[in-house]
Amino acid sequence: MGEVKASFGDDYSLSRVPQSARRSLWSITIIRIGAFATIVQFILGATLGYGMTFKSALMATILGSLVLQIIGFLLGYIGMREGISTSLITRWTGFGKHGGTVFSAIIAISCIGWFGVQNSIFASGIVEASNGKLPLTLVTFLTGLSVTFLVIFGFRFLSITATIAVPAFLVAVSIGVISIFSKTSISELLVASPAGEPLTIGLAATMVAGSFIVGAIITPDISRYAKSGKDVFWMTAIGLLIGELGINMIAVLMALAARTNDIVSIMVQASGIVAALVVVFSTVKINNINLYSASLGFSSILDSIFNVKLNRAYITLVIGIVGTILSALGMLDRFVDFLVFLGVLVPPVAGIIIIDYYILKTHRELLDESRARGELPSVAGRMSTMTFIAWIAGVAVGYFATWGIPALNALMVSGVIYYVGELLIRARKVSYSHS
Repeated sequence: MGEVKASFGDDYSLSRVPQSARRSLWSITIIRIGAFATIVQFILGATLGYGMTFKSALMATILGSLVLQIIGFLLGYIGMREGISTSLITRWTGFGKHGGTVFSAIIAISCIGWFGVQNSIFASGIVEASNGKLPLTLVTFLTGLSVTFLVIFGFRFLSITATIAVPAFLVAVSIGVISIFSKTSISELLVASPAGEPLTIGLAATMVAGSFIVGAIITPDISRYAKSGKDVFWMTAIGLLIGELGINMIAVLMALAARTNDIVSIMVQASGIVAALVVVFSTVKINNINLYSASLGFSSILDSIFNVKLNRAYITLVIGIVGTILSALGMLDRFVDFLVFLGVLVPPVAGIIIIDYYILKTHRELLDESRARGELPSVAGRMSTMTFIAWIAGVAVGYFATWGIPALNALMVSGVIYYVGELLIRARKVSYSHS
């Protein structure tokens, strides 16, 4: 059959991305780097530098990044192979139509919530730069609606925005680095003691992995546009090397040099208000991805519950306006704890998806046959009891366990329980059929 063509702004939200619409390695990688090259990543690095030596911070970042690379690649490869988003993938990897809808809701609400929080940071930065002359509410509306307008145009504009914003961010950071290192010896910083309360490598690695775990799990939203598994590998690896490892360690050095974890103050002191604003403006890139993934999630929800296939552009407009209004009212700042809790619900899902797709292969034949036709499977999978049990167990371990990396613990526990449980269920069915 012929390949499905996406209408304006739809971006194949409820269909496979055909090979003819796949993008270059640069297009997907620059978006991935943009997801890391933000003020949030700088704050994380500065936090590590305020409580750790350079060597310890480097070790923690490598450990956390390794977790993100494995998860991001495994899920990203599924997105590339099947050409569909994370929300759709769940339908045929253990969660079925209804479980996939619940997951889509978690991702959509999380992303739209963080969109509003990040928009508040963006707007506050602009108001602060104007010395309070600009009204915060007006600026918040302008920044939120501007990002919404960009995301309406889909994947292509995500890449264009990142192509402009990422180099500007890196230039601003470089100015700060040159300024600080012209006054301080790098060799001294490499062995300097931190100024704040000490952090353990385990806790720091948890912070690194936890800061982007949801981003790693929604990798298919971007990797579905990749042309090959090799492109997915390099997209995730380069994104981590530059965005996670690179940005983190620069911020660590800056914090060690400035003896503070206030990254905005560090940037203002080192490179002036303009460069600091560029760093604040970097929230645009991650907010693009937040809103984009939220729109994909809501597209899947409307399709699965109401059987309504609404153009993603219209969904983006509505949720962008809602997120902007909530941001302007300051309501989302009160829900940060709730958004963090939603993040705990996500890692176990990755464990189940990986086990089901790569090992149990419950619906691989169905996916392979429909992929050959350029369509989605006509039948959605069903959420088994074991999926629910494994998900809840993973969430409990991730939330209550105090050892290791919580997100990784949750992922591994849910995966193991799902695998063992499904094998037992299948063995029981076989024994019944033979009795």
